[in-house]
Amino acid sequence: MTGEQIPVAPRASNIEYAIRDVVVPATKLESEGHTILKLNIGDPIAYPGLPTPEHMVEAYVQALRDGNNGYSPSYGIPSLRSALARDEQRKGWAATAEDIYVCHGVTEALQILFAAVLCDGDKVLAPGPHYPPYMAYPQMYGATTVEYRLKPDDGWKLDLEDIKSKMDDSVRLLVLINPNNPCGSVANESEIKALLEIARNYPKCMIVADEIYDGLDFTGEHVSVASCSNDVPVVSLNGVSKVYYAPGWRIGYMALHDPSGCLHLVRDGIERMLRARLCASTPAQLGYLAGLESDRSWMKDYASKVVQQRDVCIDRIRSIEGLEVQSSGGAFYMFVKLTDPKWANDDKQFVLDLLHEEHVLVVHGSGFSPELGKGHFRIVCLPEPDVLNDAFDRIERFLIRHR
Repeated sequence: MTGEQIPVAPRASNIEYAIRDVVVPATKLESEGHTILKLNIGDPIAYPGLPTPEHMVEAYVQALRDGNNGYSPSYGIPSLRSALARDEQRKGWAATAEDIYVCHGVTEALQILFAAVLCDGDKVLAPGPHYPPYMAYPQMYGATTVEYRLKPDDGWKLDLEDIKSKMDDSVRLLVLINPNNPCGSVANESEIKALLEIARNYPKCMIVADEIYDGLDFTGEHVSVASCSNDVPVVSLNGVSKVYYAPGWRIGYMALHDPSGCLHLVRDGIERMLRARLCASTPAQLGYLAGLESDRSWMKDYASKVVQQRDVCIDRIRSIEGLEVQSSGGAFYMFVKLTDPKWANDDKQFVLDLLHEEHVLVVHGSGFSPELGKGHFRIVCLPEPDVLNDAFDRIERFLIRHR
C-alpha cells in the first residue's frame, strides 16, 4: 500500500542535467535490443582509440599495491599540489602549492566554491550556452545564475556588452569556460583582458576560469586567465578528466590566484569545506601525478586524432541541408544549429525523435540554456570516423523524412 509521499527538497527536484537525462530513453531502447550511436557524452574513454595513458594507469595500480589506500590530506597530496602549481606556473602565473586544492573533479570544486562564496540574493554570471552545473548548483545556496550571451554567428565569442549590462554588485562569480563546453569556442587574450576590465569595477566579484579543456586548444590562442590578471582574483579549475583522458578517476582542482590579497576569508571557507568532506581519492591522485611528471608527447597524437574527427564532423554537417555549425576551436564538441524550420524551435523533440527513429543520441541545445541554446544540439566528435559518418547519414535521412 502506498502511503503519503515524503516531500523532496526543491533544490533536488528542480535540477536538470541534460547530458545524462537523455540517456534514460536511450537505455530503454538498448534494453529492447537496439544499438544506439552515442554522440552525447564527453567521456573520451567511452570511445575507442583514446585510452588513459598506460604509465598513469600503472601508477594508479602501483599506488593500490603499495597500500596507498588511506585518507590523504584534505587539500590534496603535497607532491600533487606542488606538481599542479608548477603546471600553473608554466601557464604564466606565480602559483604555489598552497594555492592548489584537489577535489573530486571540477564538479566538486564548483560545489565547494559555491558553498564557500554564495549567499541568498547573490548571482553567478555564466555564459549561455553553458555546462549545466553552473545553472543547477548556485540555487542550492540561495543564489541565481544569470546567463550572458555568446555570439552564435561569430564563433560563439563573448558578448562583452551583454556582460557589462548584466554586471552589478550582487555578482560574486563571473564564469569563463575556456575552451567552451558545449560550443567548442576559445576566448583569446584580448577577450580575457576585456572580461577582467569589466570585473575590475566590482570588488566583490572573482573570475571562475573553467579551463578543463585547455590542452585541447586548436587555435593557438588560449591563455590562462590567471596569467592575465594583476589585480582581479581568479579561481582556475582543471583536472585529469579531459586532457589526461581519465574522467572516471574524479580528480580535479581549483587554483586560487589572489594578486590583491582579497581572498583570505574565501580561502578559509574553502579549506573548512574541504576538511569537512575528508579528501579526494588517494590512488587516483598518484595516477594524476604520474601524468604531470612524465613526458607528455603522447598528447600530440591524441589531439591530432580529435582534430581529424572534428574535421569529419564539420564537413558532414556543412553538407547536410537543415544544419549549420561554427568551426570548433577547442575541446571535442560541436554545437549544431537546426535551420530546418520544423525543428528550429523544438530542439528537444528533435533529439528524442532522432533517438527513437534513427537510434542516434545527441543532446538538445536548450539543455545547456533554455533561451540561448535553443534551436541547437551538441555532438561529441570522439567516435571513430565510420561511426560519425553513419550517424550523419542517419541524421540526414531523418531530416529529409520529416521535411
